[in-house]
This record gives sequence, structure tokens and C-alpha cells, in this order.
Amino acid sequence: MISKVLILCWFSSVILILSSCTILSKFNSDTNRKFVVNSFWVQDTLAQQNDYFRKVNRMTPIIYKNSIVVGNAYDGLVAFDLTSKNVKWRTPIPLGVEASSAVINDRLFVGSNSGKMYSVNLTNGEIVWTFESKSELVAEPLLNEGILYFVSGSQSLYALDASNGKQLWIHNRQDTTNTITVRGGSKPSISNGIIYAGFSDGALVAINAATGSEQWEITLNRNTKFKDIDASPIIDGDYIYINSYDDKIYCLSKAKGEIIWTSPYGGISTPLLVENNIYVTSSKGDLVALTKKDGRLVWSKTTKRGIYIEPLLLDDMIVSGESQGKLNFFNKKTGENHGSFEPGRGVFSKPVAFNNSLYFISCEGNVYGLNARFENKSSIYYLK
Repeated sequence: MISKVLILCWFSSVILILSSCTILSKFNSDTNRKFVVNSFWVQDTLAQQNDYFRKVNRMTPIIYKNSIVVGNAYDGLVAFDLTSKNVKWRTPIPLGVEASSAVINDRLFVGSNSGKMYSVNLTNGEIVWTFESKSELVAEPLLNEGILYFVSGSQSLYALDASNGKQLWIHNRQDTTNTITVRGGSKPSISNGIIYAGFSDGALVAINAATGSEQWEITLNRNTKFKDIDASPIIDGDYIYINSYDDKIYCLSKAKGEIIWTSPYGGISTPLLVENNIYVTSSKGDLVALTKKDGRLVWSKTTKRGIYIEPLLLDDMIVSGESQGKLNFFNKKTGENHGSFEPGRGVFSKPVAFNNSLYFISCEGNVYGLNARFENKSSIYYLK
């Protein structure tokens, strides 16, 4: 249930009372500009009110034509018309959806908490096919040249024919179902016919994309508590950057998996490469900028409201939510916090940028559309 909040905004001594809209701003005295974030679009994604325990909503919304499609961890997928906000279709999925999805043309591929992988028609929400993995799917899949790759909760890497859902091959790891691990999963990456994926046993593995045969493997995280590698490997030329929970971020050689450098900011989120820097979040609540060449610290921010989630580049800013707090907008060069947006109950969803706006689902299950801009006395500079 979306509660309406009244927010008082002062403009030239006039009070504007807004319903279901939040505006948070920060004045920059050096440039005489104010950064403003406001909500122009909000809808409850749940089919019925949830009065029970809170679940994790982390799916990045999909923009398809004039629709926004998003899944929640309670009852499945829903598509809204971007203009009217009306529900176009709902697809009930038992135990809901947490994972982000892969999309090609009018097909969406997404895993469910019940263990099924779904292929869904984005036009009408009809299920094209399903595949049963027998363990929950909370990792985003990779779609490449008609093949869908994904890691299951039982630490198996599957390759399916995306047209019909038939299994092509499977790479099995040690089943960690009965051991304590971090709930999550690594989206595979691909380069030159080789799949790279992390697993809950602390290993990063290179696998032939056509056959499923292993090329090399390296155990990175040797912690006795949590060994998980739930982040996606980021490939940049001859190097791989991978984040490891409660451990380190690693730079490896793509050819053999040899360690080039490490930095002590391990976590669950996928690193973001921007020019000569790499932005990453840690399991201790850090958001840091490191040099891509050697992992040297450029700037850091720490939150006490959970952890920062996977960062997004928007213009010259790094956007990252707090799992128990706000969605924040940081200067990518200095780390200065320009402003933030408070959705209530935190943010686990990496936003998607579309037409100068951001869309994300909150931990409460509401999907928001935000505008972010700089204002001064003479003009407004929209982020592009």
C-alpha cells in the first residue's frame, strides 16, 4: 500500500504541497546550483497487500516500448503503462521474482525463487516456456547468441537454448545448499567463447561456452565464514575484475586467472568501470572509487544504513542505493553527495536510466520514476 506523504517545498515564499512526491536537494555553494531529485512516477507492484515479513526486491526494471516491467519477491511480474500507470498485464509466479532479467526483442528471461527459469512474452505477459532447476534462482542470466546461461542456487551453471528452454549442458559445482552462504548468485560473463562465473565456494571458473568444459579455475575467497562470489565478472581487455563477499576485489588476467592486484573492499555487487576508475561496494557498507590500473583508493563513502548496492553511472555521477536507506547521487570524481531520494525501507534494486529519468523498485515493492537535475537562478540543467 503506497502511503501519501506531504512535502513542503519553498519556492519564492510559495508553499507547494505535493502528494506521493519526495524532493530532496543539496545546495552547492561553489557553483551556485542546487541538485534536486523528485519522484514523478510511483506504483505498488504487489497484487495484494503484504502484511507479513519483508522480502528482498532487487530486480532492475525493464523498459519495453511504452511499458515498464518489474518483478517483486511476492507474486511475480507486472507491466505498467508508462504514461497512464495502468496495469497492462500480470504474470503470477510462485514465490516471486528477485533476480534481474535478460531481454531480446519481445522476450524476457528471468529466474524465480521457486527454481524455475521463465521465458515471457513482453507484449502480453504470456509464459513461452519454463525450465526447472530445482533450486532458487536469484542470479541474473546472461543471453548470448541464442543461449541462456545462469547460475542456480545449488551452484550449477546451466546453458539453455533460449528459443525453447532445452538444456544444452550443465557445469556442476559442490552443492552448498546445506552450508551457510550469502543468498545471491553471479551473472556469468562471456568473452571470445569463454564463460566466466563465480560460485559460492569462492571459485572463479572459465568454461567453454559451447561445450561446458572447464578451461581454468582459481579459488579466490578462502574465508572460513563466507566464501561467496556473487558479483558478475567484468571483462576489460585482457583483465577481469571480480568482487568477492567479505573479502577483496580482484584484478585477474583473463587468460589464466592470475592475480594482478587486490583491494580490501569485497562485497556482493558487480564493479562498475568508468574510464580509468572502478567503482565498487563492500559488505561493510563502503562505496569506493579505485584506480583500474593498480586498485589505489581515489575516494570512499561509508553508510550505516545497511550496504550500498550495485552502482550505476548517470552523466558524471555514480548512483547507488542503501539497502536500508536512500538512493544517492555522488560526484564520480570526488565522491561528493549531490543529493538523495528516500523511498522507505531501503533500495536493493539497481536503477535503469530511460529518457533522462531513473526507475527502480524499492524494498517495499513500489516502483519509482525519478527526475534528477541541477537548478540555479536562470536555468535548469537536466542530466543527460
